[in-house]
Amino acid sequence: MKVMKFGGTSVGKPERMHQVAQLITKDGEAKIVVLSALSGTTNTLVSIGDALSKGDKAGAKQIVDQLEAHYKQFILDLLKKEETRAKANAQISEHFEFLNIITKISFNDALNKDILAQGELMSTKLFSLYLEEQGIDHALLPALEFMSIDANDEPQVAAIRKKLNAILAAHSAKKLFITQGYICRNARGEVDNLKRGGSDYTASLVAAATNSSVCEIWTDIDGMHNNDPRVVDKTVPIEQLSFEEAAELAYFGAKILHPTCIWPAQQERVPVKLLNTMQPEAAGTTITQEAGSVGVKAIAAKDGIIAIKIKSSRMLLAYGFLRKIFEVFEKYRTPIDMITTSEVAVSVTIDSDVFLKEIVKELEPFGTVEVDRDQSIVSIVGNEIAETKDVLSRLFDSLKQVPVRMVSYGGSRHNISLLIPSTFKQQTLQLLNSGLFGL
Repeated sequence: MKVMKFGGTSVGKPERMHQVAQLITKDGEAKIVVLSALSGTTNTLVSIGDALSKGDKAGAKQIVDQLEAHYKQFILDLLKKEETRAKANAQISEHFEFLNIITKISFNDALNKDILAQGELMSTKLFSLYLEEQGIDHALLPALEFMSIDANDEPQVAAIRKKLNAILAAHSAKKLFITQGYICRNARGEVDNLKRGGSDYTASLVAAATNSSVCEIWTDIDGMHNNDPRVVDKTVPIEQLSFEEAAELAYFGAKILHPTCIWPAQQERVPVKLLNTMQPEAAGTTITQEAGSVGVKAIAAKDGIIAIKIKSSRMLLAYGFLRKIFEVFEKYRTPIDMITTSEVAVSVTIDSDVFLKEIVKELEPFGTVEVDRDQSIVSIVGNEIAETKDVLSRLFDSLKQVPVRMVSYGGSRHNISLLIPSTFKQQTLQLLNSGLFGL
């Protein structure tokens, strides 16, 4: 069995759904197909929740009506038989009836999560009806029956495996299954979502739970590229990455993948493939235990970074000083990305300013605190690059004109990270693309 996940752009238009149906029926291998909401739907549902949280019920109702009109037109273009269209309209109307009721009652966080779940529920029902119209045998598996998270919002891997395999056993005659990405039930049994990584996380969890042969993530780009194609002129897809390399790239800004979502597949050694729905013949990127090659493979950039420097000639070398610094960040549940130390100062970076004022206030007794906003972390990732000859010289030769604020080297065998002002990000990525890849 293999898992195939299709994102919002892959199912966002009726013709795209038609194409997905062709892709999942190309061979006879058993498949679980994980679908996101139609592109734009989740953002619209967020807007409905935002309007209701502000008490703007009329505004929320207007957004609901516009979304319903979009879905009615989508049904007309997706399906051809009147009988199937009628069934689709009846099913989708139930969801909009629910959304209309919510615009009239008291709003809370639990209801907001119910609102956000509607996108995936509707996309899978519509796709299932299209398959039914085409005479393609399949089963629709409700994710809310097997996907669950605990009180810390972490997936309950053992429970997911047990429930999902029991459901599959009940459909032993079927070879094609459709399910929702993103949505789940929480520890209280309420509708919730996986937050980080969304539908990709679902696909990885499902692949791990079923020991699948592969977990395919289908998007609108042909794999993970060596640099950010939105910023850099010439980029190329990477053929093979290790799980460690992919996780580094995802964490430090490669938008095609969320850093947490490949973890379940990695635990069960299920290969992950990043493929392009618009160019299904493209090789894409394969992520496995093995890196495939040594050296620099890709560059990623993470924006919105804040650098904090604590300067104290009196205390820095004192026993327990760094522990006290880290305890401040731990207290406010704020992760640190990079850290550098000297004899008189320690510098760290964070990517959230939610508790910045409180953190700075608690750090001030330790020394002078300086805060620099609008920074970016640029990460150069590749297998064993810390030991690869000439990487550092080529790296810094490329960046003679760029003011590098911090360097992290040696903490990982697969990663060299630089902190730069965000205004230099595009220039840095272009220069490294030329200096490291000759592009």
